[in-house]
Amino acid sequence: MSIPWADIGAVSTAGLSAIATWGAWLAARRSAKTAEAVARIERQRWHADLTPQFDISIERSESGRAALSIRLVGPLPLGRLDEIAVRIVSSDDMDRTARLPGGPTQEDLDAQVWGPCRFTHGADGADENGQTVAPFSLSVGTGRPFSIERTRPPHWQEGPDVERRWRDEWLNAPMRLVITCTREEFEPWVVPCDVEVPTAVRVRWLN
Repeated sequence: MSIPWADIGAVSTAGLSAIATWGAWLAARRSAKTAEAVARIERQRWHADLTPQFDISIERSESGRAALSIRLVGPLPLGRLDEIAVRIVSSDDMDRTARLPGGPTQEDLDAQVWGPCRFTHGADGADENGQTVAPFSLSVGTGRPFSIERTRPPHWQEGPDVERRWRDEWLNAPMRLVITCTREEFEPWVVPCDVEVPTAVRVRWLN
């Protein structure tokens, strides 16, 4: 019986070709994964480099209120933000979870601004509780003011000196903000900010 060397050679060649093809596919897949990882790292680095920078201050006004000035100051390559959403959050780190039967509900606790300042309801698209304003856009180098006022104690707190105790609680506390920024083709940025309340504004609100 003769050995079909030609057939064996053909099978061997086909096998080697298949191995080579598989090796090339595996190398291409690894290369694609490496390129994807590099691109992802580069996107993350670029996203971090473009984190919005704000100059935020509180200025006294003559109306008994004050103005919160928000300016987008950089970075220059960012150019603009399509939407900026500002929320006032608690000026302390207390856990305010409703636990006592008959006490304030979680909805009551969440609606209260726990800090020295809130947005003025009816101005700048502020919500009823003074926690947010209507979203807006800014280009780098521009800004806008927002009307703010002193917070009031929660409706469930009572006593003849409740106003004084409430003011004293937040006397040296900052106005704490969380700013969510979006721009087309980028993941959102979330920028927390602590804004000092100037002495002149505090003194005016104490009177």
